[in-house]
Amino acid sequence: MRLLAGLVVILLCVFGGYAAMGGHLEVLVQPWEYVIILGAAIGAFIIGNQGAVLKGSFSMLGKIFKGPAYNKKAYLELLGMQFAMYKLIQQKGILGIEPHVEDPKNSSLFNAFPTFAKNHHAVEFVCDYMRMVTMGTNNVHEMEALMDEELETHHQEQERMVGALQSLADGTPALGIVAAVLGVIKTMGAINEPPEVLGHMIGGALVGTFFGVFIAYGLFGPMAQSLRGTYEAESKYFLSLKTGLLAHISGQPPVMAIEFARKALMTDVRPSFEEVDSATQNLPATA
Repeated sequence: MRLLAGLVVILLCVFGGYAAMGGHLEVLVQPWEYVIILGAAIGAFIIGNQGAVLKGSFSMLGKIFKGPAYNKKAYLELLGMQFAMYKLIQQKGILGIEPHVEDPKNSSLFNAFPTFAKNHHAVEFVCDYMRMVTMGTNNVHEMEALMDEELETHHQEQERMVGALQSLADGTPALGIVAAVLGVIKTMGAINEPPEVLGHMIGGALVGTFFGVFIAYGLFGPMAQSLRGTYEAESKYFLSLKTGLLAHISGQPPVMAIEFARKALMTDVRPSFEEVDSATQNLPATA
């Protein structure tokens, strides 16, 4: 919704302003200029990016349209899941969590929290580290270093997507110049035409420069920034998991472990202490 609202404002201001100052909108209808610019941009995108990035292009666009996947309710659920897991370990010992981490798809614990259960990466993250704890690993500093390495890898994978989109923003102004130069070359081939014809042809050539700059700074650049912001917001989901897990491994009781996890969240989506306390008191029973 935010993306669509921004596009409407951009289009109204740019083209509406152009028309209001006496410009002729029909001059901007230069389809072959657009084909040159967008076709070259798509080709450069394919050449410059690996298969994983190309495959994720459509999901990347979905991210931009939808924004961050997690809201305050999702984070409250995440804290509730952590509390239930740490409480289970407190009551039954560390081996009480083993059936859940070995078969997460059929875990009554994880399935009680549907948003978390649907996040394959988050479930895998929790299961991997809790499995290590059941096998006797309890060095907090080593675990933190390993978590940081995994989260950094995940961040780098996301940055490849952002970088791919940013490269479009960086390259399209130059591709607009390419289209404009080709238009000028075409115009020079018709130098014997009357001035009004040449003027129309030169104007059409300059549309290429306009379009390249316009989509770079009015579309691709803001989309790259929006995607970066979305990924950064979603990274807090895993940072909260990491913080809670490390607090638990270091010996903090469940109520303190989730308080550590809560503090890792951004303030606009961070549940209050009272909201977390109320939610944890009404959690479904798990075996």
